[in-house]
Amino acid sequence: MKRSQTLFRRAQLVIPAGVNSPVRAFGSVGGTPPFLQRGRGAQVWDADGRAYVDYVGSWGPLVVGHAHPEVVAAAQQAAERGLSFGAPTEPEVELAELLCRLVPSLEQVRLTSSGTEATMSAIRLARGHTGRHRIVKFEGCYHGHADALLVKAGSGALTFGQPSSAGVPPATAADTVVLEYNNESALEQAFEREGAAIAAAIVEPVAGNMNLVAPRPGFLESLRRLCTRHGAVLIFDEVMTGFRVALGGAQALYGVTPDLTTLGKVIGGGLPVGAFGGRRDIMQAIAPLGPVYQAGTLSGNPVAVAAGLATLKLVQAAGFYDRLAATARALCEGLARAAREQGVPFSAASVGGMFGIFFRSTPPASFAEVLQCDREAFNRFFHAMLGAGIYLAPSAYEAGFVSSAHGEAEIARTISAARTVFAGLRS
Repeated sequence: MKRSQTLFRRAQLVIPAGVNSPVRAFGSVGGTPPFLQRGRGAQVWDADGRAYVDYVGSWGPLVVGHAHPEVVAAAQQAAERGLSFGAPTEPEVELAELLCRLVPSLEQVRLTSSGTEATMSAIRLARGHTGRHRIVKFEGCYHGHADALLVKAGSGALTFGQPSSAGVPPATAADTVVLEYNNESALEQAFEREGAAIAAAIVEPVAGNMNLVAPRPGFLESLRRLCTRHGAVLIFDEVMTGFRVALGGAQALYGVTPDLTTLGKVIGGGLPVGAFGGRRDIMQAIAPLGPVYQAGTLSGNPVAVAAGLATLKLVQAAGFYDRLAATARALCEGLARAAREQGVPFSAASVGGMFGIFFRSTPPASFAEVLQCDREAFNRFFHAMLGAGIYLAPSAYEAGFVSSAHGEAEIARTISAARTVFAGLRS
């Protein structure tokens, strides 16, 4: 990793910690991050020419793999017509129509430039629609770095042991109620106590930023019922799960329809884009129709929209999500089997094309159970797998992803490498 090490030293002089997003710094696992140069299908190559089977996939959006020819061609053709206009274009109408057709909750949708913008805007819209201020979120769920949502957050904030962020005013955090994920009793109590003040509840319907934590049966249904009863807006943050766990997202998979949904980079084929949308009566409160202001020069960027349309065309192929889920299951079952053979406490779980690996005997159901995992064992596992050419998320608190480009060969190679690593962990 000689060139990556040189690049990392250069970067640290001009970029805080040498990275433009915290988890990339390898602060949780230690060591030097490989600087990636290119990707194709299920593989990436670093600046030193080393190839890796990639299970990060730009943190989820590359559901059809790196540099898919149809996605690249669509982006290139759009770029030749113009990189940005800051004005309406026909493709963004096509994308909005497609999203409204595929995602159950969407009657109207507005595009943004990122998932953080989408969730921030959805919260503002929920407050403006209800005239209330209080927000319910769940411990370990990450919804971007907007102030009101950086309270007991997941993702990088969890990795670095900072469930909150410096710079968030206490008055802002005071309107955020944090509950335990999958705890229906605490949810009932919170709405009983404060229901009249709650503008919205926002949740990752499948948590992916404290590693993968699936909803227990009845949890999402209870959340829907309580929001309806108390007049609160239910927001599903599907930035990670949208077009990842099912064609219509987690809401289609579990049959629970939120009032608002946020989406992320998968609808841009991995390019910077996001969206929020939902019930027409709520969306009508957005400017210029209503009093809730939201804007963005790059919203609906034509290159990102073109890549997104190409990606969403590919994922509609017959059997796409069945094959994706089967690949993730095969990976999890193979890893768990390899760990059992070596007597290593380990478990794995998947939902659609997302998966989680845990150094504990059973998959966790809450933030507290995630923290029970053996983080040191994960760090050793991570570096040994990286050395074997397997690129996993550099944190014990992040979900992993497979794409349609991951086939039997990649899964077999990963399980074989893990079997050797588990043997080393036992000794």
